[in-house]
Amino acid sequence: MVRLTHLFAAVALCVAVSVGLGAQPRPAPDVLARSLQQRYQGIKDFSADFVHSYRGGVLKTQSQERGTVSVKKPSRMRWTYTAPEKKEFVSDGVKVYSYIPQDKQVIVSNVPPDNQATTPALFLAGKGDIGRDFSASYAQPSIPGTVALKLTPRRSEPDYEYLVVAVDPASLQIRALTTRDHEGGESSLAFTNLKENQGISDKVFAFRIPKGVDVITDGPH
Repeated sequence: MVRLTHLFAAVALCVAVSVGLGAQPRPAPDVLARSLQQRYQGIKDFSADFVHSYRGGVLKTQSQERGTVSVKKPSRMRWTYTAPEKKEFVSDGVKVYSYIPQDKQVIVSNVPPDNQATTPALFLAGKGDIGRDFSASYAQPSIPGTVALKLTPRRSEPDYEYLVVAVDPASLQIRALTTRDHEGGESSLAFTNLKENQGISDKVFAFRIPKGVDVITDGPH
């Protein structure tokens, strides 16, 4: 199962798509990080198609999945995986629902409070700050024609070592996000058809528990 923190990491930076570099000299990485943060603050919602690839560190496993994502600040998201296996991860702002039809179960947990959330989850809540929470440097882009920014958390995070966001140099629209964990595994999300500030309804993030599935509550409720 994909780690929800990896999804939060994607949400954290999917919304950072602002002022372009154009033909100007490449700015210092911390300057670019601040530009991303500035634009992020103006994004209220977005949707996109995605391809999610994972390469294991120790076991060297590889997998690729695809689907659609919708996000609305604060704290609402819906990740719908369509291939090769159908599954959903939905946050309505209060609860997070993890549903894999093949398992016939829904795991329900609380959206973590700010003081217990990882840095990506703070971004999901609309309260993170790239310049404050990360040390920025340039990285080798995984997609030709993009600019890649490596973001290393200033405080140790248990679920990931660093993030790399690849953006279009003209618009700074995100093209890919890679999360590297402490075992050397890499979880990458590539985005297409990204749309911003479309006024997504809260109804999109309502989750109805299907009939005939087991409901497992994770954590206090």
